[in-house]
Amino acid sequence: MSEATIARDYTPAEMMTVTAARALVNGTTCFVGIGLPSEAANLARLTHAPDTVLIYESGTIQTKPDVLPLSIGDGELCDTALTTVSVPEMFRYWLQGGHVDVGFLGTAQIDRYANLNTTLIGDYREPKVRLPGGGGAPEIATNSREVFVTIKHSKRTFVKDVDFITTVGFGRDGKARDNLNPETAKHMGKGPTLVITDLCLLRPDPDTHELIVTSIHPGVTREQIVEATGWEVRFADQLDATPEPTAHELDVLRELKARTDRHHAGDTAGERA
Repeated sequence: MSEATIARDYTPAEMMTVTAARALVNGTTCFVGIGLPSEAANLARLTHAPDTVLIYESGTIQTKPDVLPLSIGDGELCDTALTTVSVPEMFRYWLQGGHVDVGFLGTAQIDRYANLNTTLIGDYREPKVRLPGGGGAPEIATNSREVFVTIKHSKRTFVKDVDFITTVGFGRDGKARDNLNPETAKHMGKGPTLVITDLCLLRPDPDTHELIVTSIHPGVTREQIVEATGWEVRFADQLDATPEPTAHELDVLRELKARTDRHHAGDTAGERA
């Protein structure tokens, strides 16, 4: 099959990962979160964007993992990196210095103004669930030139207002990035510019910054998106259809995940052959 051949047998999760990977342009310097962002960023590196520079929070620069890392402290990242710097240098020079094009993040909750919650579910004093916290995500979202978010689409995750703002998108009213003093503004990026789910793509409205659907994945209906969103989601006037994955993209993704599963199960024979 040719590289451009469309593959019909893919899952919604694979559709999301492939679509997220395509959002990265070759040569992009990308600060990568663990989980879905890492999966998408490495798929991009292994397909159409081989010169993408992947940076992880632990200080690894231009890392090229053979398998997907379990955490930012996974030895695979340091072993395959061009270099590893201290965490303070990573944040102070690379991130705050304006050298990161895209911050690729995941989250537990996202609201209509692209605020992210990875802190807790429920009341702050008596939460139903305590989550891992922000890590470097607040700084990544502030200082990267733009932010991509990958998240599975459901009313549990797409809420009208997040229970806690761990990482600011555009604030509770959509205006958090407006009217900043020039000294502050010059160190900040655009914030979230793209949200990739297993159903669609969303982007902030240029005026209100509320997330609106701009592209629908194959086989997905407007009704499904409305049902899976915790606010009255709007659709762009010019609504696109997301291209399907190619056979090549799926082959590379599936082999990456299979190699990762074998590695973490302890079967490393021939992995780097």
